[in-house]
Amino acid sequence: MSEAHLNFYYLGMEEEKMEQSSPASEQAEAKTETAEERDVKDNKLWAVLSYLGVLVIFPLIMKKDSKFTQFHVKQGLVVLVGWILSWLPFGPIIGIIALVFSILGIINVLSGEQKKLPIIGELAEKITL
Repeated sequence: MSEAHLNFYYLGMEEEKMEQSSPASEQAEAKTETAEERDVKDNKLWAVLSYLGVLVIFPLIMKKDSKFTQFHVKQGLVVLVGWILSWLPFGPIIGIIALVFSILGIINVLSGEQKKLPIIGELAEKITL
């Protein structure tokens, strides 16, 4: 094959690669999204509310069908108990701990993870909703 023919051949291969990564193939990849991934994507805001004190009530009531949200609601309920205990005389320490756990929980939600928080995760597993 001459050099011109080889260049034409390689150019044709590049066009095929570009066609394979067309918007149509991207749509096909988007359609293969699992139900779990969709649950995480659609309910992140609700799960964030779980770690914002009394606002845990909203995802608790509104998103009973979301496993992702309910996982974080359970942990949020334990954090809420910490916020309530922060009103006691030794409360400022508990309040700081509750704040740290709230921040860690929100980071997990925004990362799309169902990661147990230290200590709280074990207590939250025992909660049945």
